[in-house]
Amino acid sequence: MQNTDALSIDVGIRLRAIREAHGYSQRELARRAGVTNGFISQLESARINTSLSALKRVLDGIPIGLSDFFAYEPERQDKVFYAASELREIGKGRISYRQVGGNLLGHDLQMLYEVYEPGADTGRVMLSHEGEEAGIVIEGHLELTVDGERKILGPGDAYLFKSRKPHRFKALRNGRCVVVSACTPPSF
Repeated sequence: MQNTDALSIDVGIRLRAIREAHGYSQRELARRAGVTNGFISQLESARINTSLSALKRVLDGIPIGLSDFFAYEPERQDKVFYAASELREIGKGRISYRQVGGNLLGHDLQMLYEVYEPGADTGRVMLSHEGEEAGIVIEGHLELTVDGERKILGPGDAYLFKSRKPHRFKALRNGRCVVVSACTPPSF
């Protein structure tokens, strides 16, 4: 996994906002652009840096030009309170990430309610990006590896680390795991 920068985060926020404004799912945009929906997901979550030519290919699926894309200003959210039903699902597969706030443009913090199915993990490739993250295990057990150090955390246990240290998360196989976490800057 590559480290991402502020431009990648900006591209991800803009792409998600424009995609949603056009009513496309990640899968639909991927089909229209001739790329995988995993690629769209990684772009939107700023998990990869991309070339302008690859971004242009994705934008052709909307269609929108590069100049219009970078001129687009997603609407900032000033909403303060969110009902449980308003938490936005940004995960996929066996990990649910429910985010407080839909559009994090202008915010320095990302807050998540995470649910890992038994044995679910963030992948073999270690994550690494700028910022910090912290979380508290609410239910189940979470295996967290940070910079080569591994620990199993149970209910009430917590973590805090610089996100540039290689890390990964994994629920134990014997049950689901629930975590409430925060990340700066927002990584999705």
